[in-house]
Amino acid sequence: MKIKKIIPILEWLPNYNSSRFKGDFVAGVTVGIILIPQGIAYALIAGLPPIYGLYCALVPQLIYAIFGSSRQVAIGPVAMDSLIVATGVSTLALAGSGSYISMAILLALMVGAIQFLMGVFSLGFIVNFLSKPVITGFTSAVALTIGINQFRNLLGVDFVQSDQIQIILEDVWFQILDFNEHTTIIGFISVVVIIIFRKINKKIPNALIVVIFGILTMKYFGKSFSDVSIVKDIPSGLPKFGIPEFDLDQIRELLPIAITLVMVGYLETISIGKSLEAKQDEYRVRPNQELIALGLSNMVGSLFKAYPTTSSFSRSAINQESGGTTGMSALISVLMVVLTLLFLTPLFYHLPKTVLAAIIIVAVFGLINFKEAAFLWKANNLDFWLMMATFLSTLLLGIEYGIIVGVGLSLIILIFRTSRPYVTELGKVPESDFYRNKNRFNEVLIEEDVLVFRFDAQLFYANSNYFRDKLDDMAAEKGKALKLIVLDSESINRIDSTGVEMLKERIKYYHKRGISFYFAGVKGPVRDLLFKGGLLEIIDINHFFMRDNDAVNFYKTGNRDHQEKYSKYIHQSYK
Repeated sequence: MKIKKIIPILEWLPNYNSSRFKGDFVAGVTVGIILIPQGIAYALIAGLPPIYGLYCALVPQLIYAIFGSSRQVAIGPVAMDSLIVATGVSTLALAGSGSYISMAILLALMVGAIQFLMGVFSLGFIVNFLSKPVITGFTSAVALTIGINQFRNLLGVDFVQSDQIQIILEDVWFQILDFNEHTTIIGFISVVVIIIFRKINKKIPNALIVVIFGILTMKYFGKSFSDVSIVKDIPSGLPKFGIPEFDLDQIRELLPIAITLVMVGYLETISIGKSLEAKQDEYRVRPNQELIALGLSNMVGSLFKAYPTTSSFSRSAINQESGGTTGMSALISVLMVVLTLLFLTPLFYHLPKTVLAAIIIVAVFGLINFKEAAFLWKANNLDFWLMMATFLSTLLLGIEYGIIVGVGLSLIILIFRTSRPYVTELGKVPESDFYRNKNRFNEVLIEEDVLVFRFDAQLFYANSNYFRDKLDDMAAEKGKALKLIVLDSESINRIDSTGVEMLKERIKYYHKRGISFYFAGVKGPVRDLLFKGGLLEIIDINHFFMRDNDAVNFYKTGNRDHQEKYSKYIHQSYK
């Protein structure tokens, strides 16, 4: 059982049957048809020769099929990671040069090593610090940046490449009138064709259709379109094994880019994997196993000339929609890439770069999430502005700074929310034993001499002062009539030493003023920490109650029989 968790392919391969193969075969072929032109296109985004996009579609897919916990996620080159590679490595070497290529491959090894170690040490929880609004803002901004960057190939103008959109737009503004007419016509026809076929049926291989259209146009009418830039020679053959060259200075320079790719790649894989998981009940995505699988994919891939890879939103969705249910579909896609590398690369000689730009632009602009922005505007203003802050900082400051701003703001909001949780006074529902929020239930009875105080969070060092201040404010509103405070503790699931000391200090404070302090609904683990912290030295064990109503009745009527039985139960359970 344990070996199956480490190598998830063993969960489905021994019981694999022919009934599944048809769906996997169709899905694998469909994804392969889309992957090959996309791989070539994304390599151009990364500033690498086209062949490296196909290398990324080879070994990483194979390794993920063996070690990935998701059976439908499609691994390979993606637009977002390709742009991060380009913006990061281009500051260290000239795009397309030998040193640039070696750095991009080294980056894959570094990314894989970090991801693998995170998975081994069960650090997948780190992704929780990136909230959905941050992810939405970041991915939307990167998609827009990638799309705008591709206008240089779509229009045939040598616009500057950057991950800061204002720099690109400024250059576009000054050079837009220099567009190449033939390049622009072919590019826009390709965009329109892709959009039409996507609306008819997403399963139609629109990328392959426009690739064939572009190749045939340039092959048979090339003399009329001699000013259109084409891919030209793509080497044939499989990548050779080789350990990436590196030194410590290079690793230090590439580390910030590697960490960015680790987070972005893992986020993409988990978000895609979880969305596909919800559509079936055969397997569960395990975050730490995904890190291990991604890490191994990138590390082994780097030994066969692949730059950083992760899961693709579009190809994963198409894989699932086409009937793929296991990693067999990925193995079929790998076989198609192998056949392409061995025999079919000469066919791509006449492929116009503007067609590749069209494929990329339509694909990435679909990742700009307007619906989520509209939903957040209506549902939660704070989350909307968090998304917008991440979106704008990524657009204007660049990808690395964008993710730093997003994570930083997420942590600030997390601290803010946990340090200032919801607090309220409870009142008794007439003719019942229940106490409810007075701000939501107007009919509840509020007694002048009793304060039932509810605190909706764990009580720890970050919010203990806030607890004290809110409690004192509500007690002050009651005035001299106040004789009893009941702390409704059902929502307090954890307490630290700072919280315990603060409670002890407040209980002493109120006791000096003749005000009793009772506890209701305290969870066992929290009660244990209170007792270990010395609370029973200043308060009686009989002042712990199951419900708010029991505490108030005990104070008013002195009904001790039931409470003594409960106190004995608490005492025994604590021992």
